[in-house]
Amino acid sequence: MPELKEFTVEEVQKHNNTDSLWIIIDGHVYDLTKFQQIHPGGKPILNKVAGTDASEFFHKYHNVKKVMKKFGIKFRIGKIVDNKTISQNKLSSDIMSSSSSSSNNNNNNSALIAVNPTKADFTGVSPFNTEEQTEVFGDNIPYADPAWYQGNRSPFYKESHAKFRQEVRDFVEEHLEPYVDDWEEEGAIPHEVYKAFGQAGFVAAGCGIPVFPSKYTDRRLQSVTPEEFDPFHELILVDEVCRAGSGGLAWFLLGGLGIGLPPIWNFAREDIKQRILPGIFAGDKRVCLCITEPDAGSDVANIKTTARKTPDGKHFLVNGTKKWITNGIWADYFTVAVRTGGEGMGGISVLLLEKTMPGITVRKLHTQGMLTSGSTYITFEDVKVPVEHLLGKENEGFKVIVHNFNHERLGIIGQANRFSRVCYEEAVKHAHKRKTFGTKLINHAVIRNKLANMAIRIEAVHSWYENLTYQMALMPPKESALRLGGPIAGCKALATQTLELCAREASQIFGGLAYTRGGQAGKVERLYREVRAYAIPGGSEEIMLDLAMRQSLKVHQMLGAKL
Repeated sequence: MPELKEFTVEEVQKHNNTDSLWIIIDGHVYDLTKFQQIHPGGKPILNKVAGTDASEFFHKYHNVKKVMKKFGIKFRIGKIVDNKTISQNKLSSDIMSSSSSSSNNNNNNSALIAVNPTKADFTGVSPFNTEEQTEVFGDNIPYADPAWYQGNRSPFYKESHAKFRQEVRDFVEEHLEPYVDDWEEEGAIPHEVYKAFGQAGFVAAGCGIPVFPSKYTDRRLQSVTPEEFDPFHELILVDEVCRAGSGGLAWFLLGGLGIGLPPIWNFAREDIKQRILPGIFAGDKRVCLCITEPDAGSDVANIKTTARKTPDGKHFLVNGTKKWITNGIWADYFTVAVRTGGEGMGGISVLLLEKTMPGITVRKLHTQGMLTSGSTYITFEDVKVPVEHLLGKENEGFKVIVHNFNHERLGIIGQANRFSRVCYEEAVKHAHKRKTFGTKLINHAVIRNKLANMAIRIEAVHSWYENLTYQMALMPPKESALRLGGPIAGCKALATQTLELCAREASQIFGGLAYTRGGQAGKVERLYREVRAYAIPGGSEEIMLDLAMRQSLKVHQMLGAKL
């Protein structure tokens, strides 16, 4: 990037009219003469600040990262030569001063350690390994990121996780976050975005399997070798993608993939996997899971779509409908639950259908939220499917379906948890800018109370989420299916209830701004509309809460609980 030209404040002040309109924002100079014509707020607002330092005015009304990424770089012409930079933020200074005073009085330097800890500070103090401490990452707003982002130690993350976090964040901030609002209004995301996601290796990293599928793709992550890859890298991928504040975007990239591909990975014939998986991992092909029907949502055992064998026994003929199918509108492959036998779960099978098979009709559904997720109504009319496309065994498809339930719900937990953080973070930032009754919102106890109630639930969910991910990584599949179904169901219910609380309270803190699409509260407004898409799919909150107790009690009775 070329060196920026330097200007004085006095030079900028001369460009104070519509013929030549410059402003200063955060020490940089912008020529907005041409931008006046397209400024969403109109010319008068820019004229009001022409030739001045408009930093405070700008921060009051805009989402800084999004606007600067989309427009700022185009109109920046230089920087202020006499702009002062703060060498140390006031908060750190205050803490240091406070701790110094405390040390004089109490001979206690714990506060100093908290500000800038070193391994020497822990010598002879901690019995635990302190090697895995990572540097502070992000804006360091309390509770706005997981604890390990903010210098806290964790047994789950290593150097490869920190590097991968940076790799994903760079992709999100360059290719996704600046364009989310536009895609939301258009109701679609360009396929090129998914292609780039695949080429970066993120489709292979986020497809819902515990290893990196290097056998079926030549795509590689920049910062993680296939041998290093573990479920916590996928957790980071989900978490960072969701920082963009759009469930529709998360489901566009990871939704159909994370639930439609695992049954293929675990139960398809090898020749089928070799044929279709490379295209999926490259970002060229899409997959979706087709279980839900108009009359069978959470009641999976009650599906009505049928698959009858042809007289020669070489094909199934599939007939029926599926509804609310994520990514179905553009899917190339459909992992479909069908009834091949009698009533109940014992008569279900799972088949892999392809878009090229005649008889498949897709129609986009118009939903309250998740506008870019590709929610679809699908009709199957005498679709002829080779018997080789059976996933698992005939009439044992319920095992195929439930095999991925825990992972699917973990994905929902991760998304809901980060979206809760997004609502919280946006509210905290706004509370430090917005003034009411002569003081900033953050100075009102009622606002701090709202933020605290958000934060304590966010942290509780995340700690449970990390522990469940750790157990899933270590337990054999049969053990995790037995022992973790109840806890994961309970965590999903807590995560989605927390999202609902955070979306509501953030909306209250933003006030009318959160009722307007786009703008400062755009993420909060969008997530408020998407709450139900997390509280219902993957098992409704009511069913999850019942399952959390019913299954846990059953399992622990088997394990010798004294009840």
